[in-house]
Amino acid sequence: MHESPLREQIFAHLAVLRIPMSDEQFDAMLTSAEKEQVSHLEFLMRFLSLPANQRRERSIERRIKEAGFPTAATLESFDWEFNRETIPRLPFEQLATGDFLERRDNVAFVGKSGTGKSHLIQSVGRACCALGYRVRYTTSAALLEDLSAAAGDNTLPQRIRYYGRFDFLIIDELGFEKLELRHYPEAPSLLYKIVDHRSPQKSTALVSNIEFKQWSDYLGDPPLTMALIDRIVDAAIIQPFEGKSYRMHRAEQQKRRQQQEAAAGSRKKAR
Repeated sequence: MHESPLREQIFAHLAVLRIPMSDEQFDAMLTSAEKEQVSHLEFLMRFLSLPANQRRERSIERRIKEAGFPTAATLESFDWEFNRETIPRLPFEQLATGDFLERRDNVAFVGKSGTGKSHLIQSVGRACCALGYRVRYTTSAALLEDLSAAAGDNTLPQRIRYYGRFDFLIIDELGFEKLELRHYPEAPSLLYKIVDHRSPQKSTALVSNIEFKQWSDYLGDPPLTMALIDRIVDAAIIQPFEGKSYRMHRAEQQKRRQQQEAAAGSRKKAR
């Protein structure tokens, strides 16, 4: 298409404003606007919506990358039928609206191992990234390793401030491997420092297969554990998890498949 002076000026302005727009996209919008005879305001809205949406998508991608989710879990990819009686969908859809972040509410997912706690907390975190919130996901083991290293080289205050930047901090797998206290004897104190620094201005999620009443035995410091629980439970959304284990179910399915494959192989050999 012939480059008119006006067209050249438009692209020069776009370059100055750092708004990405290809010739093909510009021409497609012009053709569509002429065909549909849209108003000037409608054309301006369409013109701006393309780069604006692209910028929003890039921002969401950056926030998701910064969050550090280990999987691409979403609410849509969760098997809601597997534990339909004990894990309803509505509470998690409500969390995915991000309203709890505006209220600075904390979140606690507590219950049986293998019931989908990690999948669902990552799903909620990913939804919050899409809404514009800064999220950080970590396991308790990774967090304690980081904080212990920082305490060793006198950078602990800086790391605590780092974890305090995020609108939503997710601490997953508390007690999952039962290694925290063995490797990090200061675990109760370090966890408390993080939660206390964030409360009540920011929301924190703790995900654990250990019931609250067992945390003192697990962490080994009853007064500090109670202070930690108080910080989390205060203005908290507590979601219990009961039901069958997905991991056990998948393991049983895999075992059956292997048995079927072995039986089929035996039949082939017999022929």
